[in-house]
Amino acid sequence: MDRADGLAHYRKRFVGAESELVYFDGNSLGRPPVSAVERVERFLREDWGGRLIRGWDESWLAMSGEIGDRIGRALIEAKAGQTIIGDSTTVLLYKLARAAVDAQLARDPARHEIVIDTDNFPTDRYIVDGIAREKGMRLRWIDVDTSSGVTPQQLAEAAGPETALVVVSHVAYRSAYLTDAPELTRIAHDAGALILWDLCHSAGSVEVKADAWGFDLAVGCTYKYLNGGPGSPAFAYVREDLQGVLTQPIQGWWGTKDMFAMGPSYEPVPDIRRFVSGTAPIVGMLAMEETLAMIEEAGMPALRAKSVALTSFAISLAEEWLAPLGVTLASPADAEERGGHVTLHHDSMREVTARLWQRDVIPDYRDPGGLRIGLSPLSTSFEEVHRGLAATREVLREVLTERAGLA
Repeated sequence: MDRADGLAHYRKRFVGAESELVYFDGNSLGRPPVSAVERVERFLREDWGGRLIRGWDESWLAMSGEIGDRIGRALIEAKAGQTIIGDSTTVLLYKLARAAVDAQLARDPARHEIVIDTDNFPTDRYIVDGIAREKGMRLRWIDVDTSSGVTPQQLAEAAGPETALVVVSHVAYRSAYLTDAPELTRIAHDAGALILWDLCHSAGSVEVKADAWGFDLAVGCTYKYLNGGPGSPAFAYVREDLQGVLTQPIQGWWGTKDMFAMGPSYEPVPDIRRFVSGTAPIVGMLAMEETLAMIEEAGMPALRAKSVALTSFAISLAEEWLAPLGVTLASPADAEERGGHVTLHHDSMREVTARLWQRDVIPDYRDPGGLRIGLSPLSTSFEEVHRGLAATREVLREVLTERAGLA
């Protein structure tokens, strides 16, 4: 399978990818590209160290928009001027969600509900809970199966004339359920609501067509499949016609029409830059550019095909090796409904995960009893998946033997 893999040659471009360590957590923190390490080191010595503050005028000021446009073009199929790199995922989620509900309440005070599901990522749930309390709004919860996610039928039942905003993850963080994004977007719009998409587990693993699907707003992180590194900044998408309508709530100098006028009052720039607030985290942007170049070269259709092949292979091995030990699949079996990771369920998985880490096999753990396997298509091989699941079978057998008192 590795010999037939058209993306296999990218693997050697990542630090440690050809070592004996098995990395099953590329959907939490991606491996750094070798070229990214070199570029950051060169930046510290030459750009920051040599050019100093001149770097802002020479290139740094434009980076947020330039990289945003690259993400828009290569990852989410958005035309230029709608995507920008800025703050953390949490901050961008807050800004876009708050801007959306402010606009909706101004248009129609009866729209006092935010719709979100019970298994959305904690940050998303915490953010909208805080906004609801700030604005005197109500949360309408969609109760979802933790092995799947929000369905069109569920959203159609939840969204209505009182809905201001719908917040959904395109790929569920726990199960990898891949929602029907164009259909959910249509349902939200039919109800008169805006929809905010969390693309954190989508960007770089599944195809996204933000413009074609009619997205209003979206936020995604860059430290997973984009390999931007710990704490690398998130990106925000705001549809062009909404940019002059929405007022972002954190007014900072980077979002002003003339940054260096230092004027007495806040006057936002009329384009996507109005959704940034403070100084761009330049060092955190550098590493992701190296991965963006690879994605531009390979194309998202090829990455998605490799991702499907990797997760399907992992599921087939789990069915053969782990199901006899009581392991069940906590992700969709149908690849059309599955993102770039797989979750395997067993009550012993917390202990199994801890022991695997000691053996240089690095999966993730998510309650309840979920061993989460994140398979980055650029840096993961089929042989690595095979070794990692063989180790999982061995460790699970050990744990079950000990629990049975037979060790």
